[in-house]
Amino acid sequence: MAKKPSTLSLNLREPRPDVPLYRWLYDELRAAILAGHLRPGARIPATRDLAEQYGLSRPTIVTAFEQLRAEGYVEGKTGSGTYVSQTLPDEVLQAPRSQARVGARHRRLALSAYARRVRPFVGADSGPARAFRATQPALEAFPTELWAQVAARRLRRVSVGLLSGGEALGYRPLREAVAEYLNTSRGVNCSAEQVVINSGVQEALDRAAHLLLDAGEPVWMEEPGYPGAAATFRAVGARICRIPVDSEGLSLEAGQRRWPVPRLAYVTPAHQFPLGMTMSLRRRLALLEWAGRSRTMVFEDDYDSEYRYSGRPIPALQGLDRAGVVIFAGSFTDVLFPALRLGYLVLPPDMVDVFAAAESVSTHHPPLIEQAILCDFIREGHFARHVRRMRQLYAERLSVLVESVQRQLAGVLELSSVEAGLRTVGWLQGGVSAENVSRAAAKRNVEAVPLSRCAYGRSPRNALLLGFAAVDEKELKRGVEELAWAVEAKLALIRKD
Repeated sequence: MAKKPSTLSLNLREPRPDVPLYRWLYDELRAAILAGHLRPGARIPATRDLAEQYGLSRPTIVTAFEQLRAEGYVEGKTGSGTYVSQTLPDEVLQAPRSQARVGARHRRLALSAYARRVRPFVGADSGPARAFRATQPALEAFPTELWAQVAARRLRRVSVGLLSGGEALGYRPLREAVAEYLNTSRGVNCSAEQVVINSGVQEALDRAAHLLLDAGEPVWMEEPGYPGAAATFRAVGARICRIPVDSEGLSLEAGQRRWPVPRLAYVTPAHQFPLGMTMSLRRRLALLEWAGRSRTMVFEDDYDSEYRYSGRPIPALQGLDRAGVVIFAGSFTDVLFPALRLGYLVLPPDMVDVFAAAESVSTHHPPLIEQAILCDFIREGHFARHVRRMRQLYAERLSVLVESVQRQLAGVLELSSVEAGLRTVGWLQGGVSAENVSRAAAKRNVEAVPLSRCAYGRSPRNALLLGFAAVDEKELKRGVEELAWAVEAKLALIRKD
């Protein structure tokens, strides 16, 4: 479209065939204003002049002008035409940002005490699984097609009520399903009214820490223990009291001697993290009797008790509680898949309201449709079948790991006996450093986490965390070969010195 001669020239580019003419004129005038070719207060050519110069219809020009006026780029003056606004919207938006960038270099943010204490905690690993990832189930064995069918069926019949949201405690049918499962399979004594659905054990720890602990108050933690719990307690300013573990679990006697009256005790009685022993019945009863007498709450982290390879799962500590001192927490992360981000709390009846209030002013509740899908997955029997299949698969992979270590690392790496879970501990012999072995193994694409990273203080012995659930038999055998090379290389240096 050729321009017609005129004394007014805005130097507008030729229209593009794929852009409506009113949009093209709007973009060109806006660009001219922002570039300074049309300065604040400058008069925009009249619609008649623009129509003659560019061969446009007046309705097209009026539409572009109205859009510019609506966004604050131009303003009309009755009887005298249209002018560029004195204050442009882009200046208003850009100035504070540039000032903030300059000011950020010269001031410190006024953070709360919690913000100054909190540190990032990296939980489950991401990326392709490799030997010996300790924080992940066998994701390739999860029945994704079946899960998709359950999800599609739920979405086809989703109700307005489900779309509108739900209770702070979580989706009622899922709470009922979880209560039924825990009563039957874990020996938990609870009703659906005591169940809170959340995003997993880490959120449960954070919620309990904020509601039960003030800065400076003591909390018992197993040593070594779960780093995620320590990170949460440190963030709220609690004083972490390291309690050693023995063959029966947390040493109650040692704790009473050092810190007799904590506010909270964090334990993993079914399968101690990371060493793997089960808390004895004698120790469980003594812990509950002491907690009731000292008015100490007990946080029971039941993180992977579904996967037990000898006998039935040990009944939960909560099932023995008669004083209402146990908070029971579990998650579907290790059982199903980490991205699901759904777990549960079982609370003493007199604590339900305060936890519900805390949920209502923060997350309110986890995504409701995902809760409904999980509920269907449990109710239709898929969850129980999946656990049975995975228990068999993990037992087979554990057997491969044990046989490979006995064949290639006999005398230099001793595996703990494994009763449950997705990982075990390998104790290094001959004075070799677990940190050095871990670094050498990492160079050969093997994950072997030193036990010292699970200790709040100093780990008493050199050991490695070795997961066996996340990878197949071939990768486990490769991992043992590479680990044997790493251990032998470090032992050779010790002998040389």
